[in-house]
Amino acid sequence: MPAPIAQLKRAAAVIQQPAAPAQPAPAATPRPAATPAAAPPATLKPHHRRLVVPGAGAATAEPARPQRRRLRGADGRRWFSATLRTRSRQLRGLTTDENQLVRYGLPVWRAEAELAQALEVDVKTLRHFSAHSARDRSSHYVTFAIPKRSGGERLIMAPKSRLKALQRQLVRVLVSKLPVSEYAHGFRAGHSVRSNAQSHVGKGVILRLDIQDFFPALHYGRVRGLMIALGYGYEVATVLAVLMTESPRQPVSAGEAYCFAPVGPRACPQGAPTSPGISNALLVKMDRRLAGLARSHGFSYTRYADDLVFSGEDLAKVHALRHLAARVVREEGFVINRDKTRVMRRGSRQTVTGVTVNDVLGLSRRERRRLRAALHQASQWEGGGLPSPLRGMLAYVSMLNPSQAARLSPKT
Repeated sequence: MPAPIAQLKRAAAVIQQPAAPAQPAPAATPRPAATPAAAPPATLKPHHRRLVVPGAGAATAEPARPQRRRLRGADGRRWFSATLRTRSRQLRGLTTDENQLVRYGLPVWRAEAELAQALEVDVKTLRHFSAHSARDRSSHYVTFAIPKRSGGERLIMAPKSRLKALQRQLVRVLVSKLPVSEYAHGFRAGHSVRSNAQSHVGKGVILRLDIQDFFPALHYGRVRGLMIALGYGYEVATVLAVLMTESPRQPVSAGEAYCFAPVGPRACPQGAPTSPGISNALLVKMDRRLAGLARSHGFSYTRYADDLVFSGEDLAKVHALRHLAARVVREEGFVINRDKTRVMRRGSRQTVTGVTVNDVLGLSRRERRRLRAALHQASQWEGGGLPSPLRGMLAYVSMLNPSQAARLSPKT
């Protein structure tokens, strides 16, 4: 019999056999549903508290279908412009971490519309001032130079009236609330050159360091990174960073008209109302590192803008402290100006931000003699009264040391 026919007969015999009675299956014991372990919330960076809060278009744990964010018209052009464009998709998808903002006591802004409402402008006006363009028809800043005391010129970029009003409003609602270290004495209410110099009076040795190109080093990336670390989403953080930074621009010919093209990276302009406060917030970590370094060597530390001052009694530790402080400053992204580094001993004139601190706060003996001579000459003029510069100088001395001002004031 051929093999295929035999296989068919065997299969038919198996089918014709009576089937065994089916045994009831045992009842299945219900098992409790497995609850997935709660994963710890992801942070933006190790040891940071800022959570990675994805946007509405990000994929969930088990998505039914990937959601895509459709951008059309002005929103699409905005997101793919030079202002918001970025290579990091994780960074671009970040939204506001409200708990982080509450911890810092900062206003919660989830989108441009909420930020525009807080700044008392419409979204169109906000985007006009928060867009980085390679060919601006008109510059938002007026640039001019002022002479430095040490020689050379300092470029000041002063915002025009509309942008200045917007930045002042930003100072009131945000910048004034940013964290500041207790070692910073510049650009803070209740602090001055007097409070900065008070900690260094009567010390055996004073080390003074200066940061080179301070405000240009506070670039756009630092400001945006700070806003994101504080809890703002990518969109709001980018808008805030553009509002508080600007590129040096140069007018170039564009046919029959002129446009202003950037000739450098965006940074905090020296002259904007927001730059002093944002500089203190960006240097919180550096201040605390330098203060800990000074404390380990038995020194005190303060900072006024870009002026770093250390004071103590052990002259032998100054050399090591200077090198270690320069390394900390370099690790934080800044450079020490070697030409302005000073080591002042007790036997010489010790000055901190222009204030003599050898024994007491005040002016040096030479400066007091010059001021006394100027006051005496002014008192010989007919009509009495002091010129405004001399009145201002007397007020400054009175703020530093009232007893010195009392002895300098002309007798009436």
